[in-house]
Amino acid sequence: MDRRQLLRVAATAVALGSPARVFAQTPGPGPVMSALSAYMSAAGARALPAEMTEQAKYHLLDTLAAMISGSELPPGQAAQRYISERGAKGAMTVVASDLTAGPADAALANGVMAHADETDDSHNESRSHPGCSVVPAALAAGEEFGIDGATLLRAVTLGYDVGTRVVMAMGGADFSYASSLSTHSITGTFGAAAAASCAAGLDAQQMRWALDYTAQQSSGFIAWRRDTDHIEKAFVFAGMPARNGVTSALLVKTGWNGVDDIFSGADNFFAAYAPKAQPDRLIEKLGERYEIARTDIKKWTVGSPIQAPLDGIEAIHGKKPFEADQVRRVTVRLAPSVAKVVDNRDIPDICLQHMVAVMLLDKTVSFRGAHDKPRMQDAAALRQRAKVNLVYDEELAKLLPVRVTVVEIELSDGSLLTERITAVRGTPRNPMTRAEVIDKSRDLTAPVLGRDKSDKLIETVLGIESVADIRSLRPLVQRG
Repeated sequence: MDRRQLLRVAATAVALGSPARVFAQTPGPGPVMSALSAYMSAAGARALPAEMTEQAKYHLLDTLAAMISGSELPPGQAAQRYISERGAKGAMTVVASDLTAGPADAALANGVMAHADETDDSHNESRSHPGCSVVPAALAAGEEFGIDGATLLRAVTLGYDVGTRVVMAMGGADFSYASSLSTHSITGTFGAAAAASCAAGLDAQQMRWALDYTAQQSSGFIAWRRDTDHIEKAFVFAGMPARNGVTSALLVKTGWNGVDDIFSGADNFFAAYAPKAQPDRLIEKLGERYEIARTDIKKWTVGSPIQAPLDGIEAIHGKKPFEADQVRRVTVRLAPSVAKVVDNRDIPDICLQHMVAVMLLDKTVSFRGAHDKPRMQDAAALRQRAKVNLVYDEELAKLLPVRVTVVEIELSDGSLLTERITAVRGTPRNPMTRAEVIDKSRDLTAPVLGRDKSDKLIETVLGIESVADIRSLRPLVQRG
């Protein structure tokens, strides 16, 4: 920009009553954005390693199951009510219903259902739940453009890689503790946009513009912690990010352009949200380290701090079987910051004492068992709950962010059984088997869809590469 142009812009700004601030045009994307957008644009045609293909199938299946089970919970019912009354204008699938909607509204509804409770996956380093926004966005855009099953897996995997890296570049868990912004929403929005843009087949320049519109829509802050019904939380974690990500992809697909590098230059995303960010982390080991493989799948459909205690009880019972009436006392030791999240809560799936009681009585915790609120007043459950002692253990706090749990069960014959859990089942250090993922998915979907359709859905997702058009999944994920 020469002197004459500079003066003209300044004069125009003054005439409009705006500060005479001049924003220089950047010559093009920086090296980080160039590498990132090139990787993103090639993702739809890039074959995944066999191990990552398997992981992507697990997370796709787990998230679909979370949507289907979540359809019967209050957030899921609210999402369907919105579509029925205001959003049923389009041909995209709304899971576990007979409704359809436009791509953005379908992504919104399916996202809310996916995070209707604490069933979906989670990524620790970015403090997020990637699947509940990435998968709904990939499905909605994938249906819009008629992609095949292999492309769906690649789009989903890309979403996990991009969304989580944005927050890790911002500072990861440290950023989440220091900021009021919701890392769950930021990861979800960028992950959803990457997945939807992959399904839309955007080229490298279009990917950069899609990231620009995504940054403008990245919002959400931790006031969701005051939400008592999980509806706003489902919107912030999943529904809003999925909708916004799809919107970014569709805007650019229809010809909108934008800023060529929203991650660098004047007033960029990181300068606005995380001035101490490390943008290079956006492309750190991209194509080598797949974040979908570093994302937890919950074995138990309960709050995260209760996962390890249930693992511990199951392990003890496997070594020495016992009945609930033989138990004199159960002691669970957790780090204080972890323990307070689940200490005597009034919602069953995040109440440790009640979930331990259910585990003692049923020898497992099913989705139904974790969400049976009237059972919290059942006499048998209350008898077992009275035996549970939750200890806030400062020694375990020293091991965070690794959540170590110690479970002690004292039997009526005086024997003391102890288990120390250092790697929760479903985490990358202790992953679930294919059979366990199938069992969880069936537990979540069969009560809603019926056993035959549930089994067919599981079989189809685990062989998704043979699906020529993902629109054919609709009969398997809807009722009727």
